[in-house]
Amino acid sequence: MVVCPNCGEENPERARFCLNCGAPLTAPAKVEETRKTVTILFSDVTGSTAMGEKLDPESLRNVMTRYFDEMRAVIESHSGTVEKFIGDAIMAVFGVPVLHEDDALRAVRAAAEMRDALARLNVELERDHGVTIQTRTGVNTGEVVAGTGNQTMATGDAVNTAARLEQHAAPGDILLGEPTYRLVRHAVVAEPAPPVEAKGKSEPLTPHRLIRVSDVAPDAGRRLDSPLVGRDNELVLAEQAFERAVRERSCSLFTVFGSAGVGKSRLSQEMIRSVEGRAMVARGRCLPYGRGITFWPVIEIVHSIAGLSDDDAGDRVRGALNKLLVDEEDAGLIIERIVQVMGFGEQEVRAEETFWAVRKLFEALGRREPLAQSCWSVDRHGAAGR
Repeated sequence: MVVCPNCGEENPERARFCLNCGAPLTAPAKVEETRKTVTILFSDVTGSTAMGEKLDPESLRNVMTRYFDEMRAVIESHSGTVEKFIGDAIMAVFGVPVLHEDDALRAVRAAAEMRDALARLNVELERDHGVTIQTRTGVNTGEVVAGTGNQTMATGDAVNTAARLEQHAAPGDILLGEPTYRLVRHAVVAEPAPPVEAKGKSEPLTPHRLIRVSDVAPDAGRRLDSPLVGRDNELVLAEQAFERAVRERSCSLFTVFGSAGVGKSRLSQEMIRSVEGRAMVARGRCLPYGRGITFWPVIEIVHSIAGLSDDDAGDRVRGALNKLLVDEEDAGLIIERIVQVMGFGEQEVRAEETFWAVRKLFEALGRREPLAQSCWSVDRHGAAGR
């Protein structure tokens, strides 16, 4: 017998449509399984029983619905997949169905933003219902077996370990498993937490307690200090392009294409090192996702050439740019357009005006000395890796 997925009617094997409601009867698609390295996030509400006693069922449902909606929005903004809600707990997977090289960092960023979003939500819940929510979170990375397509359920020891970390976290804390911490330590501030004697584990877990995530840290920790092998021809081409640009006093675009992992970043870094001391070097990169990142490479480039830090205020940024644009015509207008991109201006600026200001800044710097500008991960704004 074939059971109709629409109405539940039992139909004979030969039926192609339900004899009761007419819905098509199709055989369930075969689920393919694959082994992946993913990052699991578990987050659970603490004190939910006491909150349930304080609120009537309708109010409790409204509170939990608001909470789940806010947390889901944060997780999905970092390309995570909410696999399931288990009572008051949330289980999310980063790396299923789409794998990213920075899934561990995405998961940790999501955990930190969930904590921040909950703090904002608690203001609303305190005002409207007289309650607040506290959570504890565990994040772990490891191999799992997961389905493909819409079948995203992940199983494996990494899942169990993330759950154990969550259970041992204090309210408000985020515990990172050792594999996750190794992948994100370049981008987070964390402190060792007490070892966790997890049931079923032969050795205690050694988690780290997350304090904060850097807003500007690289999305993947890379070792770029090993000797470069087998790229002499590419380096010669880059050197020739640089010398031609200096000789002709012109702009030259040198683009490195390649699939993920072939060494584009390492080669680009070596190219820039080869011209340091002969040119002003500016570095920027395109972020993989997020809000307000269209001009992020410009922001990083301005920081690098002006010697600015992330904590510098608008007046400090204006002063640094003014030194770079001394005696430059339209210096004031250029500075205001660039300051606007960096988040310190008060008026909207059209994209064309921003492009003009950035070009004028580069031209002014290039008239004084050669300017070498490196932009990583341009594939995040296009189709091919560069």
